[in-house]
Amino acid sequence: MRSVLIATAAGLLPSLVAGAYSATYLPVTLPEKTEEGQWGTNQCGTESKQDSNCQNLYINSIDDFCLWAPHTRAKVGDAERETVSYCLRSGYGTRLIPDGTIKGAHLVQTPDYIQITGMGDFTSMNIPKGDGGGELDPHGADQKGNPIGGIVFGTSFGGLQQYHEWTNFMSDTEFCIRGCKDGKDARKFCQHIYDIVGCGFNMPANYTEGVFESCKGDSTYFPGLYSVSAADGSWSTSTFKQGQAKTPDPHPAAPSSECVFISTVSNQPAVSPTLTYFSTKSVSSATTTPSSSAAGGNVAATDKNSASLSGQAALVVVGMVTGLVSTFLAL
Repeated sequence: MRSVLIATAAGLLPSLVAGAYSATYLPVTLPEKTEEGQWGTNQCGTESKQDSNCQNLYINSIDDFCLWAPHTRAKVGDAERETVSYCLRSGYGTRLIPDGTIKGAHLVQTPDYIQITGMGDFTSMNIPKGDGGGELDPHGADQKGNPIGGIVFGTSFGGLQQYHEWTNFMSDTEFCIRGCKDGKDARKFCQHIYDIVGCGFNMPANYTEGVFESCKGDSTYFPGLYSVSAADGSWSTSTFKQGQAKTPDPHPAAPSSECVFISTVSNQPAVSPTLTYFSTKSVSSATTTPSSSAAGGNVAATDKNSASLSGQAALVVVGMVTGLVSTFLAL
């Protein structure tokens, strides 16, 4: 039953995303590599280690997110094609963001994207001191992405899904990352052409050190697009082209509210259901240890093997179908 469920879900992908994106994945359906010329891998397992070459990234919450950074010490702009994933949570098969690296983090979830901005000391993640940084996105000059084959997932919009549009700016002291909900405006919200004007222009937000907050908010207007009024009272749209003599001011950050504060962020294990979503091992092999089920109560080992496997496969299918149907309807 487990293999039938996963095969059925995988078979739905091409028809649901036809005409939108060339491929859609979940961690349990990823091949070893998703792009030709890829340095790392997308089959990452669950063991977190500091020499991991995993190129899967997750944006779930203020204390459960990842960032791209070089796999060896190098400027971000020089290493963008081969950056790897560093995460706060263990269990994703990535490197870990060392405790104390993040000095402040501000999450805003809007109807169109999830975004985290902040400050840190990213010399602990192979970014040299003084590096003004660079931008990572799923396109690059050849549409293979920076990094090549980099995949981003998240759980903010109705279950686990791949973000086909995302952007991440990294320097030695500042970061910003945004994952955009699939839809007709996703590429505008997750613009990737303003790679030298940084976080402030692309993601105007709170970057205060010493504050860790998670808020709901409105979507800030598309970066680089401006409404211009004419003498006759009509309005038109002007698009900023990077390299023009004058860079316009960024849009003001949209209002946010319902903020929840925590004291800091640090390494900790991924928690259910996150772990079951991301663990290919849990889907492909049986467990022999009795444990407490999220549905309630302890399950005997023999029964749990069957229940856990089919349940986790069902989670994969539900997350995949829910996300993809939403994508299909939005496009």
